[in-house]
Amino acid sequence: MRAMSVSAQAQPLSPGLRATLLRRLRRLLPADAVLAREEELRPYECDALSAYRRLPGVVVLPRDADEVRAVLRLCRELQVPVVARGAGTGLAGGALPRPDGVLLSLARLDRILRLDPDNRIAVVQPGVRNLAVSEAAAAHGLFYAPDPSSQVACTIGGNVAENAGGVHCLKYGLTVHNVLGLKMITMDGELLELGGVHGAPDGPGLDLAALAVGSEGMLGVVVEATLRLLPVPPATRVALAAFDDIATAGKAVGRIIGAGIVPAGLEMMDNAALRAAEDFVHAGYPRDAAAILLCEVDGEAAEADAQMARVCALLREAGATEVRVARDEAERERFWKGRKAAFPAVGRISPDYYCMDGTIPRHRLPRVLEGIARLAREHGLPVANVFHAGDGNLHPLILYDAARPGELERTEELGAKILELCVAAGGTITGEHGVGMEKIDQMCVQFGTAELQRFHDVKAAFDPAGLLNPGKAVPTLHRCAELGAMHVHGGRLPFPELERF
Repeated sequence: MRAMSVSAQAQPLSPGLRATLLRRLRRLLPADAVLAREEELRPYECDALSAYRRLPGVVVLPRDADEVRAVLRLCRELQVPVVARGAGTGLAGGALPRPDGVLLSLARLDRILRLDPDNRIAVVQPGVRNLAVSEAAAAHGLFYAPDPSSQVACTIGGNVAENAGGVHCLKYGLTVHNVLGLKMITMDGELLELGGVHGAPDGPGLDLAALAVGSEGMLGVVVEATLRLLPVPPATRVALAAFDDIATAGKAVGRIIGAGIVPAGLEMMDNAALRAAEDFVHAGYPRDAAAILLCEVDGEAAEADAQMARVCALLREAGATEVRVARDEAERERFWKGRKAAFPAVGRISPDYYCMDGTIPRHRLPRVLEGIARLAREHGLPVANVFHAGDGNLHPLILYDAARPGELERTEELGAKILELCVAAGGTITGEHGVGMEKIDQMCVQFGTAELQRFHDVKAAFDPAGLLNPGKAVPTLHRCAELGAMHVHGGRLPFPELERF
């Protein structure tokens, strides 16, 4: 795998500065919390977007907020960049390290500090796994709603950084809707309490907690999060619908939402994705379907049954060739296991894949799917599609082989075109994976100079020296000028098929 082309912008730490940095870090942290040998650094060279790799200058593993603060203050003094990292499950290169900086791993801040079932909150450190919150809350009949496919491994800190979603975010919201408060340390070592840290539904002043969620580690390092817990629904029903045409499946999504039904989850997989998932986990998917929809409703038993009956009728009216309701909890879990295993399943059928993350208005779904298929043909690369269809969040998986010269570059070009298609359709370049390094050029496509300047102003208010996760998420105006990107948000559509819709 190649290193990022931007690596030339960040040269390794000078020998003198590195020696000083290591000496002082070892005074602040235990011996096993400072990693400097190449074999120790290698596991941290990338996140799940493994096409881009860079060795960090140094890795540190603090145990608590005080040690995080000490590291940040030292790096501020020495003017050394810092990249915070959770479990490394991100898909946009947001945790890509810098050779001239410190990679700050929050893996050891992994405690649930307080579980308060009466107020339905959990107070956790950033290294707590997403799934562990619901596991701990289950004894009280509660759960934490955001459920990314990587929830068994991904951490709350990473979820906050990227504003993670999941298959149930249509009804229950993204991370930003389920975080009540944050404690965050700035690059200067100042501890900020944002939002309703103690469980209040709202905090005084500006909603800085919402600003911090999704800021990709550029404003501060989260050391504590207060999460909203919800009651486990009394009853849950899930239907699997098969279609012989993917555009028809896309129209069925609009039928369900248009009927005023808000499913707990509404997911779509095309044939390539569902076959891979079926071969991997044996979920019971119909292998010959062009696409399947999974639709889940929940609530009181009578309410869930009535909604499911209405959903099944709508799916049949929309052209489903088969509609099957899970007979029991075991079958329901198999249906969702296949969907959540779609990404690793696709990894079994291709040497490499590149996971995109764009969001579009739901009514544009059929046209955008046609556009993705056309772009895939033009670039000579297969695409497997997995969608959070209910909220228009698309995950086209581009299959390629990095060992073939030029194929990664062609894949990146196709990915960029897909994201620009999403913008042209009135959508955005990311729904839940963040921008990181992967989509930074497409930020120039989506936003104009005025918007980008405001983003930089916010960054400077929290991190005036620009040392936290530099070079990620928000491009410089100079970079956009060099790219000469056409701002399709201004109304010009480079995709004629969308103009007909």
